[in-house]
Amino acid sequence: MKNCTEELEDIAVDGVEEGFASEEFCPPEVELSRREFLAASGLLAAGIAAGLPRMAEAEAKGAAATTTPVMAAIGITINGQKHSLQVDTRTSLLDLLRENLDLTGSKKGCDHGQCGACTVLMNGRRINSCLTLAVAASGAEITTIEGLGTPEKLSTVQKAFLEHDAFQCGYCTPGQICSATAMLKEAQRGDLSLVSWESGKDSHPELTDAEIKERMAGNICRCGAYPNIVAAMRELAAKGSAA
Repeated sequence: MKNCTEELEDIAVDGVEEGFASEEFCPPEVELSRREFLAASGLLAAGIAAGLPRMAEAEAKGAAATTTPVMAAIGITINGQKHSLQVDTRTSLLDLLRENLDLTGSKKGCDHGQCGACTVLMNGRRINSCLTLAVAASGAEITTIEGLGTPEKLSTVQKAFLEHDAFQCGYCTPGQICSATAMLKEAQRGDLSLVSWESGKDSHPELTDAEIKERMAGNICRCGAYPNIVAAMRELAAKGSAA
């Protein structure tokens, strides 16, 4: 078997001096006796063992820091009712509604703010409650699907969804209705969308199908009831109704 120097000399090419294969390219060979190897292994093992308790202690402290709740007092109005609550600062508004207050109309779909099933209204504006900390909503007025209407007295948006069969499994429907309610009010205020800018209509644009689709794009219906949702919204827009 060739050593390092011989191998480098074999692959030398034109313009490369024969002195290329020097000690700086060939690290010295290290030979350990069995006794030296065992001694070095013992030292290494002892060093690792000495560090393990410290690592375990650091991990335990880190775990305690993430699992020990920090509680905070909040005051929040939900569907017209005031609540004074002690909540874990990590609690989302969605979990507060569902787990603490038993308002289960708002659904947990993706829990990443991508599907819109958790949409509620905060001070009249639609938000993803799964991405909103409960402490951040302190002092706000929250409206959920339960606060928009009742089985005996549906809101106009709820009626339109029912009349146009704008749902199938119903899981996304509470978020769709909350979002639609806020969207109609946004349109009445003259708020613009990307479609508004692209069409050049920058003053109270008409709620065309393209406008409705763009403004409702944050709410996903996995059943594909979009045509009926758009039809319901188009009828409400023509009537100028958002309540």
